[in-house]
Amino acid sequence: MKRISLLPSKQSFQVQILAGAHIYNTYKVSTRKIKKELQIEFDLNVPKEVWAIAGLLGMKGYSSYLVGGCLRDLLMKRAPKDWDIATDAKPEEIQKIFPDSIYENRFGTVGVKTRSEDPTIAVVEVTTFRKDGKYSDARHPDKVTFAKTIEEDLGRRDFTVNALALSLAEGMAAIIDPFGGLQDLKDKVICAVGEPTKRFEEDALRLMRAVRFSAQLDFEIEKDTTAAIKNKAELLSRIAEERIRDEFSKILMTDKAADGINRLEELGLLKHIIPELREGIGMGQNKHHIFTVYEHNVKALDYAAKKNYSFEVRLSCLLHDVGKSRTKRGNGPDSTFYGHQVIGERMTRDIMNRLRYPKDMTATVALLVREHMFVYDPEMVTLAGVRRLLARVGAENMADLMKLREGDRIGSGVPKAKTYRLRHLEAMVEKVKTDPIGPKMLKVNGNDLMKELKMRPGPRMGKILAVLLEETLEEPAMNDKEKLLKRAGELEKLSDKKLDELGAKAKVSAASAQDRIDEAIKKKYSV
Repeated sequence: MKRISLLPSKQSFQVQILAGAHIYNTYKVSTRKIKKELQIEFDLNVPKEVWAIAGLLGMKGYSSYLVGGCLRDLLMKRAPKDWDIATDAKPEEIQKIFPDSIYENRFGTVGVKTRSEDPTIAVVEVTTFRKDGKYSDARHPDKVTFAKTIEEDLGRRDFTVNALALSLAEGMAAIIDPFGGLQDLKDKVICAVGEPTKRFEEDALRLMRAVRFSAQLDFEIEKDTTAAIKNKAELLSRIAEERIRDEFSKILMTDKAADGINRLEELGLLKHIIPELREGIGMGQNKHHIFTVYEHNVKALDYAAKKNYSFEVRLSCLLHDVGKSRTKRGNGPDSTFYGHQVIGERMTRDIMNRLRYPKDMTATVALLVREHMFVYDPEMVTLAGVRRLLARVGAENMADLMKLREGDRIGSGVPKAKTYRLRHLEAMVEKVKTDPIGPKMLKVNGNDLMKELKMRPGPRMGKILAVLLEETLEEPAMNDKEKLLKRAGELEKLSDKKLDELGAKAKVSAASAQDRIDEAIKKKYSV
C-alpha cells in the first residue's frame, strides 16, 4: 500500500467546532445547551497509517473522519486501543482501494490491513456512513441502511462522547459535534445521544456500556440517562450471556472496577448479571469484619483493581465470599460462616458457566475461591502442610492465591495487605516448590514398578503409588528412585487388606492434619 503523508503525525490545533442549528432540527436531540464558545486544543497524534488511508480515500473523492473511541481517547490525551474511520465510500469501493482488506460483516465495516507491527494499528476499521433501522430484539438493527452524511452516522451512536468526528481532509481540522460530546468530555459526563430511552431500547447492552464507560473514564452518568437505565434495566435479560460476559469483563478490568459494580447495583443491572452477589447486601458479618458481605467482596475487588491484578484475581476477589450468604449461622459478633468457601466454589462455577466463561478460566477462579481460607500462621503451618497446599492449588496458582488473600484482608478493613505471617508462608512455598507435590513429581511411576518389580497394572498399583506420595509429602527425602522402589517392594508384599489399611491411614493422617488447621481457623476467625 502506498503511504501518503498528508499532515505531520503530531501537531497542535485550535479546532473549529461544527454544531449548527440545522443539525439539532434534523435529529431532535436533547435541548441541553452547548456552549458555542467552547474551544479545545489537543495534540493530533494520529498514526501515519491512518493519514495514508484517509489520503487514498480523498484521492478517490471520498471523505473520511476519525470517529468513536479513538477520537474520544485522543481528546482526553489517552492512547487509543484501535482506530476507526467513517467514510461515504461503500464497502465494495473501499475494498477496491484497499485490496489487502477484510470484509466479513453486514454493517459496512472493512478491515484495512496496514502491515504495521503495532497491534493497535495493524488493522484499521473503515466503515461506511450508516443509519440503523428498527431494533425488534433490543440487540441488533433489523436493517442497516447506508447514510449520506457523517451527521446521520453520528446520530445512531450510543453516547455523546462517542458521537464526535474529526475530519481527516487535507488542511482541515474540524470536529463535528452535533450532540454536545465535547462539553460532556469537559464535564466528565456520560450522556445518551438523543432520547436515552430510545437508545437503550435499540440495544440493551448499552445499559452496561454506560456503566463501563463511567468506570473506564471515571465519568458520572447524566441524570436523564441514569433514569432511563433504571427504567429499562429489565431489557438486559434479553441480551445473550456472551455479550453480557464481555461487557462485564471490561468493567472488571477498569481501574474503577469496584465503582462499576456498585453502579450496576444502583441502576438495577446487577441482578441480571450476578444476582448471587446481591445476597450479601446488608448482611452483617462478625467481630473480624467491619463491612457487610457485599461491601467486603467489592472492597477486595477494589484492592485488586488498584494493584492492576489479573482478571482471574479480580473476579475471585469479588466472588471469594459469595457463599457466606448461604452458610451464615447466628447473628452479631459471634456469627459463623462454616464451609462458605466450598459453597462459594459451587456458586462461582454456576455463575461463570452461566456467563459462558472458558472452562479453564472457570476452573482457576473456582479453585481460588475454594482455597482462599488457607491458614498461614507460622506456628501452625508445617512444610508437609505447605506441600499439600501446593498439591491442591498447583504451583502455577499460588501467586494468585496470595493476591486474593491480600484483597481479602484489605476488604476486611485491616490496614496491611501482607503481614509477616503471609510473607513467612511465601518463603515456605518457595522452599518446597521443588519438593514432590503430586504423583507426577515422584521419582518413580507405574512403568518403573512394572519394569523393576514386575508389578501388574491395576488398582493395587494405584494404591501403592498413593501411599508412596503421602509418605513422601511427609518426608521429601523419600523422593529417591532407589528408596521408593525399595518401599514399593515392601508394600507389594502386604496383603490387600493391609495395603488398604495403610493407604487409608496415610489419607487419614493427611486429612487429620488439614482438619487441625481448619479447626484452628474456625476458632480463631469464626468462619
